[in-house]
Amino acid sequence: MNVRLLPLNLALVSALVALPALASEDIADQYPASLLYSKPVEVIPNVFSAIGATAPPTYENAGHNNNLSFIITDDGVVVVNGGGSYLLAKALHDEIKVVTDQPVKLVLNENGQGHAMLGNSYWAEQGVEIVAHVDAAAEFEAYGGQSLRATQARVKERADQTTVTLPTQTFEDAYVVVMGGTEIEARYLGPAHSPGDIVVWLPQQSLVISGDMAFHERMLPIFEHTMTADWIETWEVAFEPLGATYVIPGHGHPTNMDQVRRYTHDYLVYLREKVGAHLEAGGGLAEAFYVDQSPYAHLDTFEELATKNAGRVYEQMEFE
Repeated sequence: MNVRLLPLNLALVSALVALPALASEDIADQYPASLLYSKPVEVIPNVFSAIGATAPPTYENAGHNNNLSFIITDDGVVVVNGGGSYLLAKALHDEIKVVTDQPVKLVLNENGQGHAMLGNSYWAEQGVEIVAHVDAAAEFEAYGGQSLRATQARVKERADQTTVTLPTQTFEDAYVVVMGGTEIEARYLGPAHSPGDIVVWLPQQSLVISGDMAFHERMLPIFEHTMTADWIETWEVAFEPLGATYVIPGHGHPTNMDQVRRYTHDYLVYLREKVGAHLEAGGGLAEAFYVDQSPYAHLDTFEELATKNAGRVYEQMEFE
């Protein structure tokens, strides 16, 4: 395995594979035989993803509400996301063993959230190298204990054996590995959804595992630290210029750039325009929560997130 730590220099159908059920927050579990919410599917040859629920984490989905992906090469397997618990990571590993005899050699954490990193405890026990952006590692170090307690309260015994385990290596711009002739690039493109968000780019396959850079089947959440103007800039300057043919988003089924642009970049632009018009009219925060977001009302988690998103964009734009 050749590894390079480098500085970063800066239409298809909507679904690429036949999947057993549409993503929906109304479906509690698609794969009762496993702790995983859904069985991994092969998106393109040798690239698999276990598509998580598009609902918030629950006991029923075992906290598997993000996508857990893996790349099989002739010299080992690369996993993208540690998973939301020790047992979820083990369940993913069990599925990997069904389709290949190659060992898992590397885990890439797409950000510092619990559902990306809490499963590190399992992978570290297997002696696997775990890599994340330096900001994601710092975020998990600061808030991992809080995330673990919330997970334990939510999924109970399904969080057994889970501990806060930090990545074994961090990077700032890009972490590039060539494994079995396959080039895999973990890239930090700039500010996006949360601190240390990365994408995993496979240039030979024109596929990007976008993490929380891109959403399409569920509404994206805007956190207190999510700078929407910066996210839009990162998208336009660094993410879309990748020219990816295939996109495995952080949540929801594999798709293409047109779909994630519509529900990520275009949604952020739309919401900022609505809130900006509200500000120009002298509107206050209380009314800003209810700016029109009806074009996106069909997305999962709309009811949970739309008003919060509008309020946070108002608070940002008030001082821009």
